Amino acid sequence: MTDELVVPIARDVDVVAARQHGRELAAELGFAGSDLTIIATAISEIARNILAYAGHGELVLKPLEEGTERGIVLIARDEGPGIANPEQAMRDGFSTGKSLGLGLPGARRLMDEFNIVSALGLGTTVTMKKWLPR
Repeated sequence: MTDELVVPIARDVDVVAARQHGRELAAELGFAGSDLTIIATAISEIARNILAYAGHGELVLKPLEEGTERGIVLIARDEGPGIANPEQAMRDGFSTGKSLGLGLPGARRLMDEFNIVSALGLGTTVTMKKWLPR
């Protein structure tokens, strides 16, 4: 099983690769059905945000174990301009670009845990976790 996979995000084709790798790792970990689609969709949303706002970055995919719980963690990192108000960016419909403003809040709804850390001029890190159903 993969310990950790780092997928560089710099072009549209990288979003597709990240989505595919994430889906494959999730299946290896025991996710099935709609959970695979949910994980792949969250990856797409976050990776597209990297392209749109930072130009490039990376997505780290890795298995997650905490006690008896197992799942997957997705960490999206970039060194872009950062988000001035992360709380506002998490509201449906808010966008500083030309999008619908659904990417970050949509990804948050799809995953079990979601955390965003951003600093102006330093970039953004989004950490998302999805736990295997019991």
